[in-house]
Amino acid sequence: MKKEQLSRRNFIGQTGKAGVAIGLSATVLPSLVSCNSAHAMAKNIAPIPYTQQPLPYGYNALEPSIDAMTMEIHYSKHAATYAKNLAEATAAESVNPASTSLESLLGNISKYSPKMRNNAGGHYNHELFWKIMGPKQNAKPAQALMSAITRDFGSYEAFTTQFSDAGKNRFGSGWAWLVITDDKKLKIGSTPNQDNPLMNVSDLKGFPVLGLDVWEHAYYLKYQNKRPDYITNWWNVVNWKFVSDRFDTAMK
Repeated sequence: MKKEQLSRRNFIGQTGKAGVAIGLSATVLPSLVSCNSAHAMAKNIAPIPYTQQPLPYGYNALEPSIDAMTMEIHYSKHAATYAKNLAEATAAESVNPASTSLESLLGNISKYSPKMRNNAGGHYNHELFWKIMGPKQNAKPAQALMSAITRDFGSYEAFTTQFSDAGKNRFGSGWAWLVITDDKKLKIGSTPNQDNPLMNVSDLKGFPVLGLDVWEHAYYLKYQNKRPDYITNWWNVVNWKFVSDRFDTAMK
């Protein structure tokens, strides 16, 4: 009788563990897979340094879409402050930039302070944003990215409308994103403040291909409260070569 009771107890214990494992696989594991997939894609791309890099063009290079004064203040004040505060946070929280990539830090950002989250995100987002833009840019994405856009959104026009709406409808400050999901599809969404899709705290997860800053400091001097006008004109300075190359490399 004791052996039977012990056997039944072991069976219940083992099936209980199996139930927990199944529960984890149905809840926790998909989020880990999604995060890991995005970070696996990020490993194909040159990591973004922890320090602010030189702006790849002059402050006036994006006029008339983005005015020179906005670019100067945005880069030399706002973005520079994110880089400065990130350096303070990494020192205070014992993060070694030599052994921890910024992308992997973002993937575990829930372990760190709000200061780290806000400034690591702000720095990463802006370093990517400068490269996403440029003067005299290609009008459309390259073939592979255009094919993926048509596949997932129906047309380039439908894509730009949906992306623009994500930026227009983001309440308060934040970003609009085009990301590659873990199943290699394209998805549009937005994040608040300086969050981004690489963060494990973000509702939108994926590898960021295209990002748009819709904080007021990105456009207010020229457009005041007319965020839709800023977004419409921003399409004129998207560096589709950079974005298309980023897509191609991430998809390898």
